[in-house]
Amino acid sequence: MESIEFFQVFITIIILIMTLFYVYFRSLTSASSSSPSSVAAVDTDIPPLQEKYDVFISFRGEDTRDGFTSYLHKALLGKKIETYMDYKLEKGDDIGPALLEAIKKSKIALVIFSKDYASSTWCLKELVHILGCKKSHGQIVIPIFYRIDPSDLRNQQGTYALALDELEKRFKASRDEVVNWRDALKEAANMSGFHYSRKTGTEADFVEKVVQDVLTKLNRESSSDLRGLVGIEKKIEFIESLLWLDSPGVCCVGIWGMGGIGKTTLADAVFHRLSSKFEASCFLKNVRENSEERDGIYHLRNKLLCEILKEKDLNIQTPSISPIIRHRLSRTKALIVLDDVNASSQLEVLVGDHDRFVDGSVIIITARDKGLLEEKVDRIYEVEALRFNEALQLFHWHAFKNKSPTTDYTELSIEVAKYVKGIPLALKVMGSSFLRCKSKQEWEDQWNKLKRFPSEEIKKVLRLSYNGLEENEKEIFLDIACFHKGDNMNDVKVLLDSRRFCGEVGIKVLIDRSLISISKRNSIEMHDLVQEMGRAIVREQCIEEPGRRNRLFSAEDVYQVLTNNQITATVPAISFNWSKIEKLHLNHATFEKMCQLRWLRVGHSKFSERSTVMDSLDLPNSLSYLHWHEYPLKSLPSKFSPVNLVELHLPSSQVGAQLWTEDQNLINLKVISLCSSFHLTEVPNLSRSLKIERIDLGCCLSLVEIPSYFQDLDNLTYLGLGQCINIKTLPEMPRNVKFLDLSDTSIKELPSSVWSHKKISDFNISYCRDLEKLPSSSCNLNVSGTFSLHGCQSLREFSELPMYTRVLDLSETAIKVLPSSIECLFGLTEINLSSCKSLYFPEVLEPMEHLKLLILSCTSIKELPSSIGNLIRLQGLDLHECKKLEVVPNVIYNLSTLQFLNFDGCSKLKKLPPVSVDSVGLLSLEDLYLRKCSILEIPDGLVCLTSLRGLNMRETKIKSIPASIKQAAQLSRLRLIDCKSVESLPELPPFLQRLEAQGCTSLKTVSSSSSTALAQRWDEYIFFPGRHEIHNFSSCPKLDQNSQSNIMANAQLSIMRMATASSKFKEEQIELARFLEDLDDSYNDTDSEDEFDREDMIQEDFGRSSIFITCSGYEIPNWFSHQSEGSSIKIELRPDWFSTDFLGFALSLVIALNTEDAKWEMEFGCRYNFKTSNGESHEINHSLYNPCSHGSTLEDSHEVLVWWYDIFEVEGGARRPPAFYKLVTEASFEFYDIQEFNSEEDEVFEEFCSDYKVEKCGICPLYAQDVEIIKQRVCSSSS
Repeated sequence: MESIEFFQVFITIIILIMTLFYVYFRSLTSASSSSPSSVAAVDTDIPPLQEKYDVFISFRGEDTRDGFTSYLHKALLGKKIETYMDYKLEKGDDIGPALLEAIKKSKIALVIFSKDYASSTWCLKELVHILGCKKSHGQIVIPIFYRIDPSDLRNQQGTYALALDELEKRFKASRDEVVNWRDALKEAANMSGFHYSRKTGTEADFVEKVVQDVLTKLNRESSSDLRGLVGIEKKIEFIESLLWLDSPGVCCVGIWGMGGIGKTTLADAVFHRLSSKFEASCFLKNVRENSEERDGIYHLRNKLLCEILKEKDLNIQTPSISPIIRHRLSRTKALIVLDDVNASSQLEVLVGDHDRFVDGSVIIITARDKGLLEEKVDRIYEVEALRFNEALQLFHWHAFKNKSPTTDYTELSIEVAKYVKGIPLALKVMGSSFLRCKSKQEWEDQWNKLKRFPSEEIKKVLRLSYNGLEENEKEIFLDIACFHKGDNMNDVKVLLDSRRFCGEVGIKVLIDRSLISISKRNSIEMHDLVQEMGRAIVREQCIEEPGRRNRLFSAEDVYQVLTNNQITATVPAISFNWSKIEKLHLNHATFEKMCQLRWLRVGHSKFSERSTVMDSLDLPNSLSYLHWHEYPLKSLPSKFSPVNLVELHLPSSQVGAQLWTEDQNLINLKVISLCSSFHLTEVPNLSRSLKIERIDLGCCLSLVEIPSYFQDLDNLTYLGLGQCINIKTLPEMPRNVKFLDLSDTSIKELPSSVWSHKKISDFNISYCRDLEKLPSSSCNLNVSGTFSLHGCQSLREFSELPMYTRVLDLSETAIKVLPSSIECLFGLTEINLSSCKSLYFPEVLEPMEHLKLLILSCTSIKELPSSIGNLIRLQGLDLHECKKLEVVPNVIYNLSTLQFLNFDGCSKLKKLPPVSVDSVGLLSLEDLYLRKCSILEIPDGLVCLTSLRGLNMRETKIKSIPASIKQAAQLSRLRLIDCKSVESLPELPPFLQRLEAQGCTSLKTVSSSSSTALAQRWDEYIFFPGRHEIHNFSSCPKLDQNSQSNIMANAQLSIMRMATASSKFKEEQIELARFLEDLDDSYNDTDSEDEFDREDMIQEDFGRSSIFITCSGYEIPNWFSHQSEGSSIKIELRPDWFSTDFLGFALSLVIALNTEDAKWEMEFGCRYNFKTSNGESHEINHSLYNPCSHGSTLEDSHEVLVWWYDIFEVEGGARRPPAFYKLVTEASFEFYDIQEFNSEEDEVFEEFCSDYKVEKCGICPLYAQDVEIIKQRVCSSSS
């Protein structure tokens, strides 16, 4: 026993001696060191280095270790913030490599500047290293000035002056290092941070502020931790907006979507973003799968309770929990995520009622079943597929490790991304499978393999949704996957019901399970991978023998069944494309032995030639539904007895004179469609088809007669005879018909049985060119929408119309006068009399309170009657191309509700009446069109309307614009194109979105006061994402220098205004703008030759804000900080260029026109190249929209063009993480002609390029901090 005690004492003495020796050795090394920057090789007392820290704390131990710093450290750990704090005492001047590595691997550095911070070389070296990490990889630095003033560091005064002077004496041989320390202190002093003194409150409150700021910055920084999770940041923010984090009660939110769409990933990201704000948190993954195990749901609940209550061994195996557990839960603010829930019973066991938890708790549930979530949650977030550019980016991430693919692989990448259509799981799995491919050939082989044999991992995830369906829904799902994708939902419901499925209920369930969706066109949509999964389920029924499956949908399988004697009686439904069978040369098709076949649909490619290869066909009598597009035979098979047939569709068929060679017993037939059967001369005998509801014979060009027995078909509600050009007479109509299409027939007069029919509500008689008059008898038609006689060129008069008509279209008729009875149509809101060449517009004797739109365009009227004032609710009056119109009455100014007034092309209209003081005024007018009128001036009271939004005076002879136009506060579109006589522009409203003055060859001056108004009314600017602004002064050769300067000064203000506003919008708001864009920007002009090329614009710029300005000139605007000769420029970027202040780049070109008749045919592109300090680069190609590139001739030899786009919206799918841009030190910009770039014929673009030359280019980085300076400069220069 004594020996043991002696041994312990001996060991203690040895350890003490070694410790003293170590300390002595370190002090000697420190004192004799000639290089203060040397790094010790041993650093054993540094805490173990984690893979990554959230926060590193730099502090002067003697000042704050046992006080403020320890309180701060404890508070950070309490919020689950991984924090590195060096506990050892500073010894010597050297920092160990582990400490340097800890700094480098921390997201945020908290630097606590205290009284004696600068006296420690250890602290100063930490500071230099921290600021180096800030520059090299964007580390966040938060300075805390603890009981000192930042000016002590900035001016290096007080204790900092004394400490630094002492260090200069101490390190005479290393003065550069002291200079570095001084610079580092100054840099830190100028950074945004926290300043604590006794006047600012308690230390506890101060610590809380710092911790909250750290949490905020970590949450923001976490977006860079979401590497490979493309597009997730905006989804996280949206879900956060759904949570009631600061509201009373428990918030429960559901995340809903199809398998593989990213529900779990999104929930996980939200969980980690928010968990530090709760007292306890728990993420239960795979609830569905784990619940299926024995007592699995109880194991899950035990795990949940252990994590929330911070217990270790809770084991409750009963449906309910004890009152004490409930009481403890009710006092814990918790964040709970339940992932992949598929039954309400799981929710009942795991979380029960919401009152089980304390107010402020949040429950997030992910599920594939929307119906389940609707029962339990407060709000539901639907996870949508990635947009195409995001999908492409995610695929690149996994296929190329986020490197950009070479040109050889670009098209393949795009093809894969289009196929997968934005499902993250599929993009990740498929991308990873391509990572191992070493050549393009291997890529192509892998792609072909994946199309034929989809990944098992993807199929397994998608199959779970199918497995959870009831039998009815499974059958409906398989029918849609095999036959109905893209079909109209209502039609599909009818077909499903005919197959004895419950279509209405089944489709609702499939929508809730995210297996299908309904488009805006009411068609059923299904993701390609989900469809392939459904079809694979059918194929698995019998892989080798397709004839034994319950559905056939592949032309190859049908061919195999028909030619290899694999016909069985078990197939109930077949759908395939016959054009693919044609290539396999099948001349005879026998379906006769398929005695269970009830549903047969045969399609035909619209791009293939009409089928002519089939010789014969046998069909089973069991068929209830037959749809054969371009049916190739002259008649249906003689042996086919259609007694069970319910629907027969033979559109565009080759059926000859008769469908059957003899009459058939079609007692069950409800629908028959023979439309576009050009050779059909006789309607098949349907006299015994008393159940018939729909007959479509449209475009049967050879059909000459409709049988008289049609009037006895009491169930018939739809009769389509449109474009049956040889039908001249009609029988009596069946009593229950509701839809009647007689358009483009040769009828000369309408039977009174049609005109007096009380149930016809949808009636089309347009383009009946031989129709001369309507019946004189009373009209009882129940038409309540549009009644169209458009194109009835022989119709000269009528006496009565359907009394419930709301829209009356008489355009292109020979009508001379409107009957007085039209005033009795009390619901009439719109009359179209366009191109009625013989029309005399009558006096309006009585007020018409409901009429809102009157179209008189292309008529021969010479003057509007003064009684037009009786149209007291008129909102739109269209008189465009009324080339004989000369007189407009003054009473037009009393139409106070008029919003739209169009005089475009009224070439004889030389003046508008003056606005009298007695007139009410056009108080609601928004759009006024005067293009190609002969007016010389515009009334002063017309352009100052506060309601006016659009004014088009293109190609008029006006010489000046009234100064009162500046009062038109809402004017956003002003077109003065080719107004050759205009010499000056007055001050214009400050919020013009489109100002088009190109071709104003006499224009000399443009007011500078517009810029002043813009600066002064800056805060009134209304911005929406996706806004495009254009100010075009091209081909204005007489513009003086001051005006050119005014235009470009205004351009700078406009760009800064939009860039600043754009920076304040979140990405989801920009996404919303993709649907709303151009609602305010649409300029409903009647000509389109110089309008936007909408298709190109939508592809490139939809949802993206931009500005384009151009005018005649020779110089890049002087506010561009970087200018160069030629078409390319390289600029150095300042170290902090990528800050929250950065608003993008303004771009400018000076174009020289080398020929006198040069036209605006050029589309420009810009190639951006960003380079980092470590040599990494990133290139973006972006087309610069040129709204002038539509063939107009230019009148000047030089033009200046200016653009602004938000470059990081431009990037789209190529977006790099913020950390990359923080390292960028230089950027180059190369401008090119897109048409030249894309051309493959050298001779073409050699000739083309000779018209143009880019003489100069300019770049201007924009920063929010410059806004006030620019505004003040403009305002001061004007005063």
